[in-house]
This record gives sequence, structure tokens and C-alpha cells, in this order.
Amino acid sequence: MAEPTPRRNEPRLRPAPLLFEPAQAAADPEHFFDLESIDDPRALLARATELTHAFRAATDRAMEFQAIAAAQLADPRRFDRLTPADIAARAEWTEDYAKKMVEFGRDLMRGGIEGRGSADPV
Repeated sequence: MAEPTPRRNEPRLRPAPLLFEPAQAAADPEHFFDLESIDDPRALLARATELTHAFRAATDRAMEFQAIAAAQLADPRRFDRLTPADIAARAEWTEDYAKKMVEFGRDLMRGGIEGRGSADPV
């Protein structure tokens, strides 16, 4: 099972593997990471919980990369820097959220997110 996103001095734990599904299985709307084939409710709960933690960890990590990219794109030292409105349009965010993500990304790049409970910039 995966743990919440660790902070700077904590080692990152790997989330449960998100096995890629064959195209044929992915086309079946009832098929989801082979969960429908697990008959034992204990095993089903364990695997579904692993997947839940893995998706949360993946979401947190992806959000951190989004924030870092937003901060880099808004860097005033770049000749081609983007405004928060431009970043918001590219990421399908509101401008206020883009501003928060830029600041969150700057915090991440400085290593200043110790003590935060999650990777949520809001």
C-alpha cells in the first residue's frame, strides 16, 4: 500500500503497481484492473484499497509536477514566460488557481513544503 506523499527528508514509498490493462480489457466498461474477477471480499477490499492509495499517491505526485511546471513557466527570468492567465488556459484552471499553483511550485522548488499534510496547493 502507498503512503501519503512524503516530505523532503522522508523516503518516498512506492505505490501499489498500477498494472496496464490490455486494450481489449480496457474496452470493457465492467473491467477495472481485474477487480471484477476477485471473488473473495477480503482480497477485493485489499486490492481495491491498494489501488485507491496508489491513485492518490499518483495524483499528489502529478500535482507537484504540475505546480513545478507552472512555476517554471511563470519564472520572470524566462524571456518566454507565461502569465497566470496563459498557464490557466493551458491547464484548464482558473487564473486564481494558476497563481496558487505557481506559488506552490516555487515552494516545492525551494524545498519549503515541510509539514504540509498533502500536496494540495489550496
